[in-house]
Amino acid sequence: MDVIVTPAEGGTVWQLTDLLGRSMGRITASAPRQFMIHPEGHASETMAGIQQGPHASLDAALAEIERHTRGVCRRNPGEDQL
Repeated sequence: MDVIVTPAEGGTVWQLTDLLGRSMGRITASAPRQFMIHPEGHASETMAGIQQGPHASLDAALAEIERHTRGVCRRNPGEDQL
């Protein structure tokens, strides 16, 4: 399952959506090296058992999603703030 990653809320929250635009949850940064994955909606089942965190970086959190879903995390086109 491919995931689109879009930054939100001043660089501490990233929204996760599937290719159809449905919400899959978010990643939050609460402190340096403290990135947490918060699945929601239909992704709660898809990401059941995922290591939610804390992850040392945004890239590490995205890599965990890719490993677990066997898909690709992509930046929202035009977004280069990640």
